[in-house]
Amino acid sequence: MAQMLTVAEEIFAEQGYLATSMDEIAERVGVSKPMLYEYFGSKEGLLIGCIHRARTELREKTAQAIAGAQSPEEFLRLGLLAFFEFIDQHRRSWALLRQEAAVAVPSAQEEVEGIRQQQTDMIGAVLASFTPDIDPLEAEAFAEIVVGATERLAVWTERRPKVGPALATEYVMGVIWPGVEARLKKLPEPAQHA
Repeated sequence: MAQMLTVAEEIFAEQGYLATSMDEIAERVGVSKPMLYEYFGSKEGLLIGCIHRARTELREKTAQAIAGAQSPEEFLRLGLLAFFEFIDQHRRSWALLRQEAAVAVPSAQEEVEGIRQQQTDMIGAVLASFTPDIDPLEAEAFAEIVVGATERLAVWTERRPKVGPALATEYVMGVIWPGVEARLKKLPEPAQHA
């Protein structure tokens, strides 16, 4: 099944969702078209499978990257770098999902929004783990700001190939971290346990 998703992702990215046929995907994978339908139900189901796999991979990559973070700043930096590296490694698929598939297939838009929500939830939860006194609403707002900023910057980097993941991370950190840091400094100090 992984090979089917890989090939489908490549063809969707090369030709666009609407121009891609299940016949071509089946031929490139080396399976029958009925087998594709058996696994995914439809071309839309196959696209959703591709998005779901990307969502899982992004979550795993981000979770691994932030696992050893010792501070909110380090967590944010490592998480951003993981996101931009993921986008860089899946550039064509990212462009497809962001543009054509999201417009042509409503359920694809829901899946893409699921990716955003997954990242927002992770950012908010980790930020709250570093700063337990933060208002959950504020942690969620910070997370939404980070996700929105990084997504827009990822779109911007598509037109500027010289801006790699490390530089994109520095741009976001330079703008967002000072604001987050200032707000965190206003929170009460966590109680020290003896």
